[in-house]
Amino acid sequence: MVVSPATGGKTKSTTRLDRRKARTRQALIDAAVRLIAQGRGERASVQEITEEADIGFGSFYNHFESKELLFETASSEILERWGRMIDQATAHVTDPAEIFSVSLRLSGRLSWTHPEVAGFITGAGFDLLDLEEGLAPRALRDIRAGQVAGQFTVVDAEVALGAVAGGLIGLLRLHQRDPERGETSTVDDLAEACLRLLGLPPAKARRLSRLPLAETPSW
Repeated sequence: MVVSPATGGKTKSTTRLDRRKARTRQALIDAAVRLIAQGRGERASVQEITEEADIGFGSFYNHFESKELLFETASSEILERWGRMIDQATAHVTDPAEIFSVSLRLSGRLSWTHPEVAGFITGAGFDLLDLEEGLAPRALRDIRAGQVAGQFTVVDAEVALGAVAGGLIGLLRLHQRDPERGETSTVDDLAEACLRLLGLPPAKARRLSRLPLAETPSW
């Protein structure tokens, strides 16, 4: 039993059943992430999902009403998790152009640092732009902040976001198909090109895309 400091009363601690339910739910989410990363998300049946999660078929509907809801939850969770890591990495930065650059350069390195997340992003593709959590809302926020600061001259932030997303997804896919072909310097080249696309002067785009990066936060 745990004593509530606010009321002085007692509340039940998490039960074994609660913990088992949480593990089952997380197993389903992890399975959905793997299936999306493999490009099988839309085609996977509930049976395939539960087999991938190594749980009984009947357990699925104790946690999710449909496989669509599961995949939506999985998408939001993994991208929000990565988004919080980006927030942590840029917490000390005040320049919106630098924040954008750091975020893009870390995300572009996913194929090297977090291949499972990179696979998830390329598997989900442009559907990620429709999510209310994760990378896309943060990137849009940073582009708009750069516009307000007078650093980004691009007119339509959402169109710019689509262009940046296309570059990022293309780079991740390229590295997945041929891991020996690219180096992390290609990510910096992409960041420089995107910063110039947004309207940053070439010299500053070059400088920001080559600044030392802090170690990627642990997953």
